[in-house]
Amino acid sequence: MSSFTKNLLLAIFGLFTVSVVFSSFFSAENNPAKVTLSDLSAKIEAGQVKSISVQENDLTAILQDGSKVITKKETDLGITETFKNLGVSANTLQKVNISIDEASGFSYWMGLILPTLLPLIFIALMFYFMFRQAKGGMNQAFSFGRSNIKLSNFGKERVTFEDVAGLKEAKEELIEVVDFLKNPKKFLDIGARIPRGILLVGRPGTGKTLLARAVAGEANVPFFTISASEFVEMFVGVGAARTRDAFMVAKKAGPSILFIDEIDAVGRQRGAGMGGGNDEREQTLNQILVELDGFDRETQVIVLAATNRPDILDPALLRPGRFDRNVVLDLPDINDREAILKIHARGKQMEKGADLRKVAARTPGFSGADLANLMNEAALLSARRNKKIVGNDELLESIEKVILGPERKGRVISVKEKEVTAYHEGGHALVAAAIKNSDPVHKVSIVSRGMAGGYTMKLPIEEQRLRTKKQFMADLAMMLGGFVAEKLTFKDVSTGASNDLKEATSLAHDLVTKYGMSEKLGPMTFGNTNEMIFLGREMTTEKNYSEDVARKIDEEVSSFIGRAYEAATEILTSKKKVLDAIAKKLIEKETLEQEEFAALLKPFKIKLVEV
Repeated sequence: MSSFTKNLLLAIFGLFTVSVVFSSFFSAENNPAKVTLSDLSAKIEAGQVKSISVQENDLTAILQDGSKVITKKETDLGITETFKNLGVSANTLQKVNISIDEASGFSYWMGLILPTLLPLIFIALMFYFMFRQAKGGMNQAFSFGRSNIKLSNFGKERVTFEDVAGLKEAKEELIEVVDFLKNPKKFLDIGARIPRGILLVGRPGTGKTLLARAVAGEANVPFFTISASEFVEMFVGVGAARTRDAFMVAKKAGPSILFIDEIDAVGRQRGAGMGGGNDEREQTLNQILVELDGFDRETQVIVLAATNRPDILDPALLRPGRFDRNVVLDLPDINDREAILKIHARGKQMEKGADLRKVAARTPGFSGADLANLMNEAALLSARRNKKIVGNDELLESIEKVILGPERKGRVISVKEKEVTAYHEGGHALVAAAIKNSDPVHKVSIVSRGMAGGYTMKLPIEEQRLRTKKQFMADLAMMLGGFVAEKLTFKDVSTGASNDLKEATSLAHDLVTKYGMSEKLGPMTFGNTNEMIFLGREMTTEKNYSEDVARKIDEEVSSFIGRAYEAATEILTSKKKVLDAIAKKLIEKETLEQEEFAALLKPFKIKLVEV
């Protein structure tokens, strides 16, 4: 519904209310009975009338019993002449108290004015709302070039470096920015120039916006924020005007910080894609470049920008004098994850024995936003269970919910399908436990989550930045463990292994073409992967090798898969009793935690196998 329609309905409602209020002045407290003049004349002759009040042509008679009756007389005749014509004698009429009331006061004037005034008021309100609507459109047109820049108010919402866990190196890079904003004279006197633009680079959820707010909080300066997408409009020139306005506002409030979120929305490399040099986005980018160049040495404005795609930014944006400093925000390690979890545990009623270190160990690859979501999911889960505190069970279950999705306990499966799933997941878990260089199994479950019918969770003992060929081969064997377990047990295979086979094939292909781990082809990479920025992002792989090499690549991929398959088959064949025990336990309990799984394997004294 448009604002004009809302205003019109509001005006009609107001007029209706006014009419109801004024009508109350004309309504009598008790509705008197209406009679004819003849009936009233008869009552006068019978001595039943005590008094008569005359107001113009309206007659109000009060009877001896206190009740009222009303009637009307003829317009041109007086009250005495009217009753005389109806046969009322003069002596009888003299016994009745007759009073003449002149129509005056508020009711009189309202009776005259209101019928004319109400239409005029309605028309005036109509014109008022129409002109106000038109004025609003004119103001919007004149303010079209103004930016929707937002100023963060600090106080209770003030963020400092203490509220940002981890990111030690990133914070060290930004400390001198804080120092410059607090004491610019120290830098200017020595002839140093603080970076005008700082680019915060990191995966989604790593805390780029939070870190920018923390810089402003530490320096205690105004923090202006705007999304780069808000610069771009359909009309040519609007983006450049909004850019000028945003920088002007930040300069007036200096020292200050101007934060541009998702700068890749306007900072993409020029000349790529549609639009050419006249494209509105490119004009906006040009204006940003000009504004950065226009900063004086004494200008106390720092421009922070965030992106998770630095590779597509225009080189002119990254040259010295503009965004000439990149601050990379990595995914948190186990210590940082534990610190982040403690921050997000604030304000939540945590169980005394809640082990956040264990949660941090189970969440490698989680970003700060993922960990915040995990803690919130744990709190929601506790509330659904009518618990007043968040415990270990809720924390660990929330990890799986964030990774795989909620449990689908209502999903009906047959006994046969449950048995196949148990052997499939048991095959994954047993291969992972029996092969060297594999990460330890933390949990095995046949409870469906998201799109997965079951899952085996294995996590590294310590943080790993590099992975070896032997570790990759162990992963391949573990991926094929479910497929091999189904084949050995049921002499058949199901579609449950389709995603495992896809992942295994992709990993084996990367070992050959990307990591140079093929002994036959040697330490080489094959295929140039280029990113094309045309109507979005497209990944294309250029084939830079011959057909003979392509055949050898296929043979090597098949060889890696074959070796992993043989290793998984050897383990599961020689340890069939262990597989049966794991599957039986899974069918019974549906979920095995790390301690339960280890206790189940302990009597069998499993020896590790190397691929």
